Amino acid sequence: MDADEIPDEVLARRAALLDRAAFRVIVDRHGPALYRYARRMLDDPQDTEDCVQEAFAAAWTSLPQFAGRSSLRTWLFAITAHKVRSSQRRRTRTALPLPFVADDEVDRHAVDPERSAEGTDLLEALNAALRELPPGPRSAWLLREVEGLSYEQIAEVSGTTTSTVRGQLHRARGHLVQRMEAWR
Repeated sequence: MDADEIPDEVLARRAALLDRAAFRVIVDRHGPALYRYARRMLDDPQDTEDCVQEAFAAAWTSLPQFAGRSSLRTWLFAITAHKVRSSQRRRTRTALPLPFVADDEVDRHAVDPERSAEGTDLLEALNAALRELPPGPRSAWLLREVEGLSYEQIAEVSGTTTSTVRGQLHRARGHLVQRMEAWR
């Protein structure tokens, strides 16, 4: 069986038994999403890398206690969200530009430069609007709209209720609709 076909639950059990290859598959499978989330929550690439690395280190040591009451993905997002909040508390916030996509993800050979520039401007406007949101609504929006987590999973990641998640998403969406009005 190819490593990509192994279910998360099996990988988690193997990694809990100190199977480094299984944990490497977990990191490869979930690392990009965790990095995307942390990067959009934090303003600094180095803080993001540190946060995700700390989250995976915590996951490695905690896997023997992982009971499977939630999906591995949700559990990893919860650990990462905790590390993000810790990082935010440790440092002073500065207004640094936050690209919506990493430079290496941008198509440098776009067919239509004008359309590409408009898309870049749109993403910059969305980033600016997201940065204006408090961490709770921003996190809820990113987990729902970018990472595709359910309300229940977001509540679990955030340590809150689905009602609170609904409220945070309502607040975030309202803010984004207002701030992105010019792009309609």
